[in-house]
Amino acid sequence: MVTRTMIQYDAHKWLDHFFDIRGTLIRQITPRVLGCVLWAAIVVAIHFHIRPVAVGVTVHSLVGVALGLLLVFRTNASYDRFWEGRKLWGGIVNETRNAALMASVHLKDAPALVWRFARWTALFPWMAISTLRGTPVYGPAVAELPPDDRQALESSQHPALHAAHQMSLCLAEARERGFISDYVQVAIDRNTQLLVDYLGGCERIRKTPLPFAYVVHLRRALLLYCVTLPFALVETFGWWTLLDVLLVAYTFLGIEEIGVEIEGPFGNDENDLPLEALSETIHQNVYSIAGIAAGKQEIMPEGL
Repeated sequence: MVTRTMIQYDAHKWLDHFFDIRGTLIRQITPRVLGCVLWAAIVVAIHFHIRPVAVGVTVHSLVGVALGLLLVFRTNASYDRFWEGRKLWGGIVNETRNAALMASVHLKDAPALVWRFARWTALFPWMAISTLRGTPVYGPAVAELPPDDRQALESSQHPALHAAHQMSLCLAEARERGFISDYVQVAIDRNTQLLVDYLGGCERIRKTPLPFAYVVHLRRALLLYCVTLPFALVETFGWWTLLDVLLVAYTFLGIEEIGVEIEGPFGNDENDLPLEALSETIHQNVYSIAGIAAGKQEIMPEGL
């Protein structure tokens, strides 16, 4: 599986990225834009060599304004989904740190339980990625699981919930063995519940696309506008109509494609959220807080 990372850039430097192709959606919209330009060339040729086909520009001016408003709404709605996804993953980062911090303090007399709790906490974000993408994404913490635990995780119906359940089981065992009180168990387990809540918010974004009718209507309007635009421009601009259509199609189709790109922020596209990087950060933070060197298992007391 090829994993892409979110593009980092300096917003103050125009020329450094002005000619970049990666992440700009040029590849996605080029066939559509070239199709519009080719059609414009056919219209101009018919106008000058067969019969005039020009129409007035008033309707296109009015439709262009309405189309611009639709595109603004489309982009804003998509960015709201993108930003909400980032806030939810920020919550996952914070709550995993909080859970590991509290567990490392209150379970300092049970290092084996701290190890288990930290391991499942570090696993949760990777399992959340697997859930959101619908395909297994195994981070470094999975390789550190005992064979039985790993088999149970891989065969579970919802890997992220399985990891959260194991976190809660660690706390329940700590309470039964007298390492923590009921109050401390509830306090730490609240972080686990928040992790599940944040994942639920991400699943809501993933499983609720923009309304089908709106997306289809916008694309039909875009297509009709770009196809009929040469008829409105040919009388005034002649063969320069091709350049005009190129600019308009590139702008409008590019804006629409940006909305498509960012409305589902949990995938592998260049403009999606860097979930692997966030999960690796969580893994390192949790292990650091728990006082465990990554990749080095402590010898667990028998029976733990």
